[in-house]
Amino acid sequence: MIEGQNGLTWPRWQRIAPLVEDLGFAGLYRSDHFTNAGPPDRESLELWTSLTWVATYTRRIRFGPLVTPCSFRHPMMTARMAAAVDELSGGRLVLGMGAGWQEREHTNYGFDLLPIRDRMQRFKESVQIVTALFSSPDPLTFTGRHYRLRDAVLLPRPRPGGPPILVGGNGPTRTLPLASRYAVEWNATLQTPESFRRLTSRLDALLARRDRPPASVARSMMTGLVFGTSAAEVREKLERRGRSREELRGRGVLVGTPEEIIAQLRELSAVGLQRIMLQWLDLDDLRGLRALAETVLPHV
Repeated sequence: MIEGQNGLTWPRWQRIAPLVEDLGFAGLYRSDHFTNAGPPDRESLELWTSLTWVATYTRRIRFGPLVTPCSFRHPMMTARMAAAVDELSGGRLVLGMGAGWQEREHTNYGFDLLPIRDRMQRFKESVQIVTALFSSPDPLTFTGRHYRLRDAVLLPRPRPGGPPILVGGNGPTRTLPLASRYAVEWNATLQTPESFRRLTSRLDALLARRDRPPASVARSMMTGLVFGTSAAEVREKLERRGRSREELRGRGVLVGTPEEIIAQLRELSAVGLQRIMLQWLDLDDLRGLRALAETVLPHV
């Protein structure tokens, strides 16, 4: 998982994406931000143009936004772009959707973040509209608090059901109920095995109320990673971050050598995690990315 606002440029993206595929990773995901939560500002490659490139220049990996805030784009536009990029890729897009959270970029670029209750209502309406456009060829008329459509159609039609919708977020009272109703995949952020177990159990209960089997919603998580091929390399990276191993692991970040990362991944798998998106912050550390693939992937 790449933070697109942390200096992502075309040369970096064009190096990373083919390498991710060649090394055997299952997918490549990226954030959708215009800038960082705090200065300094760095390069930020626009989301949908970058995903269009991946759709064209890769053949196997799944990919998508993790996640795209509904505050940036009208859901009709999100649905049109997602359907087009998905078709271009041969059906490999995962449409990660979120409510938005970063105040600075909304203020800087003139987007309304909204108070949390209104923000989540807008998120719900956005997911409802995209789901309806994907699932039915009939013209859509929708009247909500934030969006109004009359006889809206999505042509050409996407694949049956459209790209799978991933709902991202940890909120037990707003996000999980939304995931239980509309998502094909739920994506948590920065959870320890125990906290993830609690959230996924909560999702199971919500799915049961809707007569949806637990297996109908895949469980994934995006989390941080401090990886080194040796204990010394791990210590050096921790010192650069100014954080201890215990502090980061307590926040859900994976930390350690290949053997330690494998053990942590198995802990998460034991509590129901099916896919994990590991945040790779150093966009030029392709050697480390290769080492991660060679030492960890064969064992998970």
